Amino acid sequence: MILRRLLCGLVLLFCAAAAGAYPDHPIRIVLGFPAGGGADVLLRTITPGLAEELGQPVVVDNRPGAGGNLGMDFVAKAPRDGHTLLMAAPGLVTNASLYQSLPFDPAKDFVPIGMVGSVPNVLVVNPALPVDSVAALIEYAREHPGELNYASSGIGTSLHLAGALFERDADIRLTHVPYRGGPAAIQDVMSGQVQMMFSVLPLAVPQIKAGRLRALAVTDEARTAALPDVPTMIQAGIPGYTATTWNGLVAPAGTPPAIIRQINAALNRVLQRPDVQERFIAMGQDVVRGSPEDFGRLLLAERTKWEKLIKEAGIKAE
Repeated sequence: MILRRLLCGLVLLFCAAAAGAYPDHPIRIVLGFPAGGGADVLLRTITPGLAEELGQPVVVDNRPGAGGNLGMDFVAKAPRDGHTLLMAAPGLVTNASLYQSLPFDPAKDFVPIGMVGSVPNVLVVNPALPVDSVAALIEYAREHPGELNYASSGIGTSLHLAGALFERDADIRLTHVPYRGGPAAIQDVMSGQVQMMFSVLPLAVPQIKAGRLRALAVTDEARTAALPDVPTMIQAGIPGYTATTWNGLVAPAGTPPAIIRQINAALNRVLQRPDVQERFIAMGQDVVRGSPEDFGRLLLAERTKWEKLIKEAGIKAE
């Protein structure tokens, strides 16, 4: 009996040591977009806290290209030990529909860890356009089919898809004008080269407050504190319309569940820190804590929603 207890104790100690072995070297979080963008700033806001919580350095590895596909492909083929993660963006659920072929399967090659943040988009127009509401914009678009141009940060991006969703749900016809990134797009809306766009909130708010853009609606389920007088698209008369830009952490499929839980717990603790929450608010981001299962349900819902729209609209990445 004593020997059996001793053996059981040794087994438990061995298991505990094995469980505590992660992480045993620096953790890399890959982002498939350039440094300085919204997702990059968001990621660099949480990495110092993650390093403290996990006891190892956490480095950001920017691998931009092909709408985030280069970064996703790198992580999909990385060791399944929790030391290489991906800062996921909406392309994780849309790129399989946008690109003719991918060297990885976004639905099967990753496992969710947890949400990081979510930011609503805002529908803005050039102030010279004679509309002051979503209803007025729809009426104008129906009177001028195809004549209204809307800018986006590129074909297949969340801002492009927000516009395509508006076209479908409002039963109107617009002309899409893709740009290389949101800043260039919003600059041309302000100058009047294009009349409107769906913009991420942090990029648009300063221009709205300066009077260089007119905000018609935000795309979340609830109004945002940054623009409390601006209605949601649902309140403006488009039932069920939501189109947010979100980010979260995922790992290569096959990463041990215990490691996924460990990272998720560390992430949620970081997201609870007052200094992190203050920085998120300053960026217009909503802090989103939850379990891997919560994030998995969101990924499934987003994939189903946008795959249908992309197919209906015939959108393909160039």
